Amino acid sequence: MKKNLVTLLAVGLFAVTLAACGGKTQGTDAGAAQNETAGEAQQGAAAEDAVVLKIGHVEPEDRSTHKALLNFKKNVEERSGGSLKIDIFPNGALGGDVQLTESVAMGSLDMALPSTSVLTAYSEEFGVLDMPYLFTSSKAAFDALDNEVGAYLSEKVVQNGIDILGYSYNGPRSTTTNTGAIEKPEDLKGVKMRVMESPIFIDFYKTLGANPTPMSFTELYTGLQQGTVEAQENPPSLTFANKFYEVQKYSTIDEHVHNFLAFIINDAKFQSLSEDQKTILKEEAKNYVDEQRNMELEDNEKAIKDLETEGGLQTNILSEDQKKAFKEALVPMYEKYESQFGKELFDMCEKYNQ
Repeated sequence: MKKNLVTLLAVGLFAVTLAACGGKTQGTDAGAAQNETAGEAQQGAAAEDAVVLKIGHVEPEDRSTHKALLNFKKNVEERSGGSLKIDIFPNGALGGDVQLTESVAMGSLDMALPSTSVLTAYSEEFGVLDMPYLFTSSKAAFDALDNEVGAYLSEKVVQNGIDILGYSYNGPRSTTTNTGAIEKPEDLKGVKMRVMESPIFIDFYKTLGANPTPMSFTELYTGLQQGTVEAQENPPSLTFANKFYEVQKYSTIDEHVHNFLAFIINDAKFQSLSEDQKTILKEEAKNYVDEQRNMELEDNEKAIKDLETEGGLQTNILSEDQKKAFKEALVPMYEKYESQFGKELFDMCEKYNQ
């Protein structure tokens, strides 16, 4: 009898223990499920509350501008924990450089990467960057834009609602034609040259006797194909990526301008962000610029060869003496713009050539 009682008590205690353990497990599972649901809800709320920044540019997806921008998007979104979302619109989907810049200034577009040439519409002093043979190398140009020259110019457009996060490299601009090789200034006389909508580029080619024709980049291929223009000038990588070799015969590597794209953002939009978000954008913009420039330098070296071997263009590379002859022919242009912009700005640029 006593033995049976002990057995019954042991069985009862074991059952109670099992029930207690079972209750605890169910509570833990329920709590985990609630936490998981709460986490998903928080992530959903964060996604709904995310600031979406739309970026437009005119270049193809295989260009350094776009490829490096994909990394910028990834890094910004990860570092911000999803509070910033980047949407990229390449290939001129939102318009040409002029339209993109206007949209950012007005606030209908958040960010863009237009050529600095179009910023002359907001501050004529940006035209100094279009002066042919202003910088002797890409390194000199990078140093100038990352320091005094870049800071000076960026300040000029804030009043227009535009902040500049950095200056990416659009490569060393060179020339392609249907009329023959360009080896000396006289070779450009009478040539119908497509130029950006920039007074500097128009004066550049007028000074050399060409017939400059302003035209949107998005219309350039058709313009060359139909003979509206006979020649164009762009970095070799951009010329190759857009297959201009299909409608051109000669390539001249003259590197007359080290061209940049301004990484712009609407000022009101930028100021509406949190301090952490601003810091992330500024730091990742710098990383973007560094990566993109390196990619562009490599792409251009390859494109110079590809234009000849794959594109079939007859290619000539100007010597330093030949470049000097072009710059000497442009002395009247320099005198005009030194008077207009101030010699101090030209001196500011020149010191980075030392």
